[in-house]
Amino acid sequence: MNRTTLSLLAAATALAAVTGFAALTAPDAGQPDTQAQAGTPSRLPVERSSLLCPAPGTSDIAETTYTSFTPAGGGTAGAAADPAAESSAELKPSVGTLADASPVKPEEKPAKDDEKKDGTEEGDAAKDEKAKKPAPRTPDKPLLTLKEPGKPVAAEESGSDTPALVGTASGRLAPGWTTQQTTTVSAGSGRGVLGVSCTAPDTDFWFPGASLAKDRQDYVHLTNPDDDTVATVDIELYGKDGLLKSKQEPGGIKVKPGATTRVLIPYLAAEPAEDVTVHVTTREGRVGAVVRAAGDATGSDWLPASTDPSGQLVMPGIPADATSVRLVAFAPGEADADLKIRLATASGTITPAGAESLRVKSGMTAFADLKDVTKGEAGSLLLSPSQSGKATPVVAALQVTRGKGDKQEVAFIPATAPVSGRATAADNRAKGSVLSLAAPGAAAEVKVTASAGTEGGTQVVKTYTIKAGTTLAITPPVPAGLKGSYALTVEPQPGGGPVHAARTLLLPQDGIEMFTVQTLPDDRGMVAVPTAEQDLTVLGD
Repeated sequence: MNRTTLSLLAAATALAAVTGFAALTAPDAGQPDTQAQAGTPSRLPVERSSLLCPAPGTSDIAETTYTSFTPAGGGTAGAAADPAAESSAELKPSVGTLADASPVKPEEKPAKDDEKKDGTEEGDAAKDEKAKKPAPRTPDKPLLTLKEPGKPVAAEESGSDTPALVGTASGRLAPGWTTQQTTTVSAGSGRGVLGVSCTAPDTDFWFPGASLAKDRQDYVHLTNPDDDTVATVDIELYGKDGLLKSKQEPGGIKVKPGATTRVLIPYLAAEPAEDVTVHVTTREGRVGAVVRAAGDATGSDWLPASTDPSGQLVMPGIPADATSVRLVAFAPGEADADLKIRLATASGTITPAGAESLRVKSGMTAFADLKDVTKGEAGSLLLSPSQSGKATPVVAALQVTRGKGDKQEVAFIPATAPVSGRATAADNRAKGSVLSLAAPGAAAEVKVTASAGTEGGTQVVKTYTIKAGTTLAITPPVPAGLKGSYALTVEPQPGGGPVHAARTLLLPQDGIEMFTVQTLPDDRGMVAVPTAEQDLTVLGD
């Protein structure tokens, strides 16, 4: 009688189907997993991961840099992906060009970034740039290919027709694979530095901090990574009084296989509102989703999704010279949330004067104007229940402004989960990077690795101590002999408290303090795989 044991691979495959972004492999059958024998979950490096990068925008003078990186050493906790397994990591253009899900009426069509509001051109610069653009890429030709862990690669694109990217990494390039997209638009209403960490596909996203204000033009960008499934997407908007009446078609928004679509948020709302929370879900399929926010006076940047709803949230990386900080929060459950607002600075945790608390009613969006809350000292915003033991889950984000008058520049900081194992920020320059590490609870020790550069250099490793209840904002280490850009990898050391991290990239231009902030959630390079408590077998002849 033959006995075929159900392998750990089956459990891993099921888990990958749930997470929708990674695949795992089981230990060799000849090498028993001691953790599994003890009845505890095994931790294995992912063997396949997916990333989606949104189309950079519609400006003819946009310059976009993509930087891709996988940390050396495979997974964390001493485990590594099989070095003999076939490995690859590529980002390719999505199918077709960027398409609007809703028709834009001529009288309401947003002006291009290189045009005035009356439709006249600023000059011939945009035409000259457009004439220099290369022929459109084909979907099967990679824009960016990573070849080995520990060494980032970069590629540049320009113009308004740069496509969204769809990518997959496998083997030893999969654990911790990260790609940064950084776009610079030097002029126009959409000017600024727009930075975003390319995201894994999912089925549920929350974006507090979007707006329907007249001086804002916010789009939801949706990218379908699958080549055999049409994704059906629903978008809900919540204002200060609750769910807004919607103009979305009953059948949802269709995103074709492998394609990308953008939706101008005001076209979804049948009533006016300013601060809104955008909720993106899928009925079928999965998508990558991110919001591109653009203001007439404050420039533009990407608004990534907030971490999952929680009773305690951290938003790290508020610059020391922030001239305005606006908190937007939403309570998705059935209970109201009474939140305590605190700021973790370099010297300790304080309560901002005049902004000590925020009440968020169920199903409604609330905001707090924190003004220049950092007052020259970089910090991280902490949200927690006003009453102990009464934690109501919320999502939240910050809109942060630097500069004043016509020199303002905006960036967004969504609430982010702690780094449980490791996190990476790619595309750091020799100058202009700031790494913020927040320890809202107990003190923590963090190892920071500056990788080799895209064109040369040797990695550098340093360890930092973060005092309890503080934010440590540092100029990060730079690789020895750096050429090109590099990646920063953050690894909290055992025995410390939770660490939340963010990287700020400062790229001033023409007197405008252009910047972008990317939070560093855990890279999910390792996954705990549950094990059966008993030997499940299939009996056969």
